[in-house]
Amino acid sequence: MEFSIAELLANFTEDKLVAPKALEKKLECLDEVSLRRLQITLDALEKVGILVKERGKYRRVTEDGVVEGKLRCSSKGFCFAIQDVEGSEDIYIRESQLNHAWNGDRVLVRVTKEGSRRRSPEGEVRLILERANPSVLARLKKADSGDFRAVPLDDRLLFELDLRENGNHLEDAIDNLVHVEVQRYPLGQHAPIGKVAKILGPDSEAADIDIVCCKHDLPRAFPEHVLAATKGLSAKVSKVELKKRLDLRGLTTVTIKAQATDSADDAITLDRTDDGNWQLGIHIADVAHYVEAGGSVDREAQRRGVSVYLGDLVLPMLPEQLTDNLCSLQPGKDRLAISVVLTLNPDGQVIEFEIQPTVIQINYQLSYHQAELILAKQYTDEVQEFEPIFEMLTHLSELSHAIKEQRRKRGAFELNLPEKIYARPDGSEAPEEADKYTFSKFHYDDEGSLGAVVVSSTLPIHSMVVELMLLTNQTVATHLHALEVPAVYRVHPTPDPDDVQELIKLAVSMGIDLKLEQEDEVHPQDYQNLTHKFAESESERVLTYLLLSTLKPAFYSTTPKSHFGLSLEQGYTHFTSPVRRYPDLLVHRALHALFEEGRDRRSTRAKESVHLRHSSSHGQITWNVLPTEIHQELESHFSAVVVHLSEREKIAQDAENDLEGLKKAELMKERTGEIFHGLITGVQSYGLFVEIEELLVEGLVHVSSLKDDWYEFRSRQQTLVGRKNRKQYRLGDRIEVQVKSVDYYRQQIDLIAVGGGSEASEEDLEGEDNAPDQELDSEE
Repeated sequence: MEFSIAELLANFTEDKLVAPKALEKKLECLDEVSLRRLQITLDALEKVGILVKERGKYRRVTEDGVVEGKLRCSSKGFCFAIQDVEGSEDIYIRESQLNHAWNGDRVLVRVTKEGSRRRSPEGEVRLILERANPSVLARLKKADSGDFRAVPLDDRLLFELDLRENGNHLEDAIDNLVHVEVQRYPLGQHAPIGKVAKILGPDSEAADIDIVCCKHDLPRAFPEHVLAATKGLSAKVSKVELKKRLDLRGLTTVTIKAQATDSADDAITLDRTDDGNWQLGIHIADVAHYVEAGGSVDREAQRRGVSVYLGDLVLPMLPEQLTDNLCSLQPGKDRLAISVVLTLNPDGQVIEFEIQPTVIQINYQLSYHQAELILAKQYTDEVQEFEPIFEMLTHLSELSHAIKEQRRKRGAFELNLPEKIYARPDGSEAPEEADKYTFSKFHYDDEGSLGAVVVSSTLPIHSMVVELMLLTNQTVATHLHALEVPAVYRVHPTPDPDDVQELIKLAVSMGIDLKLEQEDEVHPQDYQNLTHKFAESESERVLTYLLLSTLKPAFYSTTPKSHFGLSLEQGYTHFTSPVRRYPDLLVHRALHALFEEGRDRRSTRAKESVHLRHSSSHGQITWNVLPTEIHQELESHFSAVVVHLSEREKIAQDAENDLEGLKKAELMKERTGEIFHGLITGVQSYGLFVEIEELLVEGLVHVSSLKDDWYEFRSRQQTLVGRKNRKQYRLGDRIEVQVKSVDYYRQQIDLIAVGGGSEASEEDLEGEDNAPDQELDSEE
């Protein structure tokens, strides 16, 4: 089994000795080749001082001035090592100090020069822990020597690969795009060596899916040993397993998905209690029961980290036997689940809850469309079979609105973004042209990748499900935190107050009166207030885009930090999508540890116990719930993988965005020369970013194309102002643009302004506050 140094070192924690046999098992070194490779790696790490050997076991050595980070390089050759610790400084690394590390690689860096107020610390790469580019997307060329070379399309990869003949007719593929597997990385003065895994074809023929999968090294198939490991799994629920679980098969249980036939991993129940409250059940497929920790299926899922959605193509985290069979909640079939059963009052407040391993059975499988017809009381033939749950759906909708109101009361906010970006999963009600490039981003029924809930006026049923799943995730986090059980939390950092103040100043210059409650602090309630103000403005879309740019990316952590977008201080976790997200699967494992090994009393002699699966246990526990060994094992494993999981999520998002960008570029290439209405969404010294309103495609009007005047850039007002004719282009202005040219692979669309703009007032032209930051002669 292939493994990286980073994967190997992740097994060394807290200065503990680790036996080679334990490493062999965890890294799945099962044959002589992999065992030999492991020993060579251990010997090398010992020689360079990363590991020390004691009594046949190994221990990791920490060094002062040596930090771990991920390389972010520029096309000019300079790089920064970005540390994982929030708030840590980026370390500048000169090209001569990279020691053959490439953009994206995870590295150990020795700090050679401390930073100052104006300068970043400097360092050199001491060890490459993990390569980010096991393959590259490149263009094939023939050197003067007659050898074949691969030139990476990513201009941050500053090298060429020597190619070896491997059965492909490379002579016929010169100038074609190729997917190249790296067989040997640079060694001393020797260039890297690769082999052509696939010839993608000339520019006009290369498929966008191939380009994206090659660029991000996304596997399209599972290894044979992983598929083999799933074949022996049985869907039959044994009597022994039934005895361990709460039997909920008697409850009316429904699934609601984009299409009724879609595989479902979550289900819902709802009952009224005798005292007028609601008992809401959210039931999630028990993936952890089938995926053994440390097994081949688990290791492959951990590597992938998340399912990737590329238009109609899904690259799943788990094999089909799990996603579409064992962990698919299908009508009439017994299925294992972990259920969160909440008691809520009519105002949506949680009174109590319990979390249990259960067995359930689905009674009704609904599509979004069918559920919306029922809620609208349009009882057509299509939904008559669901008459027994008409009332249940109505109550669910009412309860979800109450839960949403509770979320808003604590300060959480929503973002109002264009519908075509967040389109219907079934593609309905989208313009024919938009179908070419519009993708659903509703992959998960929660806050999603932005960290904040996106308003969906065309998908009210999805919004209903989102509120239920958000509350479930929050409940699980609250329980694990209260019992001090290790978990993986979802963290959404607070935005920088300076960034938000800059946005407010810009909004004020556009005539919109905004302010923070506290000048030097930012709270979720501020964003709720801002979005409400935006909704009253004609510039709502532009201001929402700017607000979106102030949000920091969410990430995974073992510490229950705050979640800004949801206005939660005590931690939040992902629990509801274990089929598609590895962090959710880890949270399920933590719950299984609680179910199976949790100690409900201080000692075996104690008479009084607590109900570990119920909220009544909170504040009642003064002992360690999990045995020390299990607690430490979970804690160390979670700590070792959270950074990797955040990175895998980013890769998935980048891949999805790349495909969308290629689709848009392809569409606009066909529309070269046409004129469209546009909205100015950004102004920089070098030009205007314009969103074509009909298609939601963004392009650049470069300042050099503004031939009618000499334009000055006013950064405070985000405006380009003509010195002679007083014409100005402001953020939020609507203009007419013509598509000039399209760079397909870079996804860059060049536009020319052919109409619009406004006349600058005297106030715009005069005064110290409006002095130009930069003068630009557009005629040069």
